[in-house]
Amino acid sequence: MPRSYPLLVPLVATWLATGPAVAQMAQTPDKIAPDKIAPDKIAPDRSAPEKASPDSAEKTVPQSKGQVHLSFAPVVKRAAPSVVNVYASHVETRGASRSAMDEFMRRFFGENGGGRGRGGAPGERAQKSLGSGVILDESGLVITNNHVIENMNEVRVALADRREFEATIVLRDPRTDLAVVKIKSPTGGLVAMPFGDSEALEVGDFVMAIGNPFGVGQTVTQGIVSALARTQVGSSDYQFFIQTDAAINPGNSGGALVDLNGRLVGVNTAIYSQSGGSHGIGFAIPASMVRAVVETAKGGATSVRRPWLGARVQSVTPDIADSMGLDHPTGVLVASLQPKSPAEEAGLKRGDLILSVDGKTVDDPEAFGYRFALKGLTGTTKFGILRGTSRTNVLVKLGPAPETRPRDTLKVRTRSPFLGATLVNTSPAVAEEIQVDLPAEGVAVAGVEENSIAARAGLQKGDIIVAINGAPISTTKDLERITRNSLNMWEVSINRGGEVLTSVFGG
Repeated sequence: MPRSYPLLVPLVATWLATGPAVAQMAQTPDKIAPDKIAPDKIAPDRSAPEKASPDSAEKTVPQSKGQVHLSFAPVVKRAAPSVVNVYASHVETRGASRSAMDEFMRRFFGENGGGRGRGGAPGERAQKSLGSGVILDESGLVITNNHVIENMNEVRVALADRREFEATIVLRDPRTDLAVVKIKSPTGGLVAMPFGDSEALEVGDFVMAIGNPFGVGQTVTQGIVSALARTQVGSSDYQFFIQTDAAINPGNSGGALVDLNGRLVGVNTAIYSQSGGSHGIGFAIPASMVRAVVETAKGGATSVRRPWLGARVQSVTPDIADSMGLDHPTGVLVASLQPKSPAEEAGLKRGDLILSVDGKTVDDPEAFGYRFALKGLTGTTKFGILRGTSRTNVLVKLGPAPETRPRDTLKVRTRSPFLGATLVNTSPAVAEEIQVDLPAEGVAVAGVEENSIAARAGLQKGDIIVAINGAPISTTKDLERITRNSLNMWEVSINRGGEVLTSVFGG
């Protein structure tokens, strides 16, 4: 019998329907997957603890049998009205012409069997998903996970009181797996959930997860914070999660993780599971990141821009820590710097060890990326560094990565190894978005469609096209000119992670 390995699964219920309504719960995926101010600015860091609310109390363990019998019902009554169900769908209308298979299905199984809709209308193929969300503004702004609405074009939101509304997609942020939708024409009575302070959470604190697991309806579960700053989860670019044992399951995606004051401290996004169900290991995106994305949406932006450092950092191994005289591995090591970048201008040097960002300790590249991403696009931030045996601070100027030349996005439509790939000219802005180190010039693969010729050829996001049939490629115009012709053989050289690979493909 094959062994079963645990994996991360998204907390979203999905199904595919053709013609009449057909619903089927999605199978557990075979890979790790997640459960995308002023218009150009992310919210400033709000990691400093907030003032205690009047109903906050000192944390103590139960002192009597009566205390053990206390109820969380008052907290649920306060928080539950802010948690919603998010229904998303992507509908593709098929043409009216029939194929031979359509005619076969119609004759033997009836009109609907031929892939046509009710009443003989052209058939529709609908992909649907079900998740959760949280109302964070009385105007109708709702936070959810990006993977709940990814590739979807229709969204509906159902409130706890069973009212339903259409919603528009305001902002997608795949890098955090967060998205913001807005309820169309709300009729009033929307209850916004206040933000809590995710930075003040401690392991052992009580929390509650509220969402719509498996589509059964709004459900509340209770547990504790099992761990903080989990960075090896793999469900987004900014890995810095709250871990909880509160039971969360598929359908909880985008739901609320709340503290005992009914405030949002996290958005549930993934679970670690062998079966697709809860095994007591769930992960939530901290409220500090959620707040930043929501504030960006409130400012009118449709995407989130983050500060650019212009340096590559790496983890500190035990050997490196020992060579630097550290008691244990901590911080991130500056491995390289880009010319004229904020990192270089701040005086950072290769080999510096970054220990903190504005006083917040960082232990690995994921934690560093999370802390730096929250800093905004104006002003400066302070890095605590170790250089040799001396500790010092440097001030890094905050700002977006520059677009040093036009992207000239290219989607190759002729048959070639690049069919299905999205190609762009490189720049610091492109490098920041696809999270790779890119040279000053070249053509980068910004995306690859599933099951496309480019995917089968092995192209990956972040690859840099170096040459085709021996001809150097500097811009997308170079690549477009070469791919206009049908060739019997393609020799493609790419730079992947600093290593040049050359492959030969048939025409």
